[in-house]
Amino acid sequence: MSDFSRTLALLRREKKISQRAAAGDLGVSQALLSHYENGLREPGLSFVVRAADYYGVSCDYLLGRSMARDGSAVPAERMEGTDTETEHSRIVQAAALLLQVAESLESKQLSHEIESYFAVAIYKVYRYLYMADPAGVDAVFRAPQDRFEYLCDARMKEHELKIRLAANGEEGCGLTQENIRRMPLAPSEIARRYPDLSSALLTVLQQVSDSIDRKNKMQ
Repeated sequence: MSDFSRTLALLRREKKISQRAAAGDLGVSQALLSHYENGLREPGLSFVVRAADYYGVSCDYLLGRSMARDGSAVPAERMEGTDTETEHSRIVQAAALLLQVAESLESKQLSHEIESYFAVAIYKVYRYLYMADPAGVDAVFRAPQDRFEYLCDARMKEHELKIRLAANGEEGCGLTQENIRRMPLAPSEIARRYPDLSSALLTVLQQVSDSIDRKNKMQ
């Protein structure tokens, strides 16, 4: 199923209307709308525009080009004139938003685990850069070159498990049970709650999603 068909069906369900009612409002037969929602037919541009207006989203969102409903979070490779500084800022803002989300869940442990995960990733990337320096002396690090990568991977996997546990308020692996403040985290809700940072996070999510999808289709 394509991004368009999946999103089209999801928006109708969110609106809590029948396929027959939506088809009538959109000026197509129920059979044709069913084909669109199941990825059996490709829609024309006029239908895409009508559907976007009907559901109150952008065409970019409907077509899977953006995870933001207003189309603001279009990946950088699809934007003209995007500079390196903007890309750097986007990554920093996306990370900052994740930490804000963790704080909103009112977990005393989640933020720490996310920060620790980021720290190990930064260390690992720095070691790769350092290895490329001909003048670099590996002895400056306690973890030897032939082991640090595996040790970092092990630490990151540990933090990933703890993040999953802490996000649910569960105990284990040194964490204590907590009462988490539940909140919806759908992209649309992220955009509503964090208007200043959401575009950065949603753009990063879209970039990685596109990259994973391309890799998956190559298998």
